[in-house]
Amino acid sequence: MAIAFSIGLFFSLSLSVHAASSSARLAAYYDDFMAVCNGRVFEWEESEKPQASLSGIRQVGIGKKNRYALTDEDELLSWRDDPANPIVLMDDVQSFHAGRTGLLVIRNDNSLWQISSKSILGFGEDVSASPQLLAPAVSTASVGDSANYYVDERGDLFVQGLAHRGQYGDGKLRETETYIKTASNVVQVVSHTGHALILKQDGGVWGTGGNIYGPLGRHGYGDKATRWGLIFSDATAIATGSSHSLAIRQDGSLWIWGRNVGLDARKVMDNIRAVAAGNSSSVALGDGSLWQWQTGHEPERILTCE
Repeated sequence: MAIAFSIGLFFSLSLSVHAASSSARLAAYYDDFMAVCNGRVFEWEESEKPQASLSGIRQVGIGKKNRYALTDEDELLSWRDDPANPIVLMDDVQSFHAGRTGLLVIRNDNSLWQISSKSILGFGEDVSASPQLLAPAVSTASVGDSANYYVDERGDLFVQGLAHRGQYGDGKLRETETYIKTASNVVQVVSHTGHALILKQDGGVWGTGGNIYGPLGRHGYGDKATRWGLIFSDATAIATGSSHSLAIRQDGSLWIWGRNVGLDARKVMDNIRAVAAGNSSSVALGDGSLWQWQTGHEPERILTCE
């Protein structure tokens, strides 16, 4: 049953979209979650109560071990256990995209930079590597568990990384050393465990890669899809977790498909403006609240979140 809200909320493609989330205000990676609510950052693991930490933050992100935040002063922060003592990784940052292998960072001049996870924080790891320039004019990006993606200002999608599960979407099953173009007319890309979704300018959601549990719906279900295929329509934003995916439609309705849900998209809620997908649960912003639920169950309000 869908949950109907009395207050309508609007999501525009002009807003930034990030990684496995549709919004800079939400982040999810497997069982870890972050949100920006009421001017504060909240952090929690799946079954825990969200705990407030930093303020003055406009974007959050989660990697394999570290957590990240972008300040109102355009500084990219990183920490592992204690948000009270973060490290400044870069300044002059517009947005960033976090994942298992590190970060893709878009600076205020729209240039894209990569920071390897081995160069972050130390803790006995190699910290000699410096951020590397990847592309001069980028609109968004995504760090997956096996392949990374970025979209340039023309809407062309580029990919580099493993290809064994069809991550490139062009039939290729062997990785390339450099980023190569694999799609066009793209406004958002999200990626996770061997699969990726893109949102095109016409609202179509396309997917490629591993699909054992159904994050790509019926496209390549049971094994993998090696080419991009249309799986949903009329969307304004998308998110994907390890085994399920979500989309927000033009009317603000939220739809889900994948493990414990089914291969065909099912409506979850109305009047949603942002969503993020984890391992077996998701979080969404709508009606002045932050909602969380296990796939296959009904959403529950966990925070008041303006």
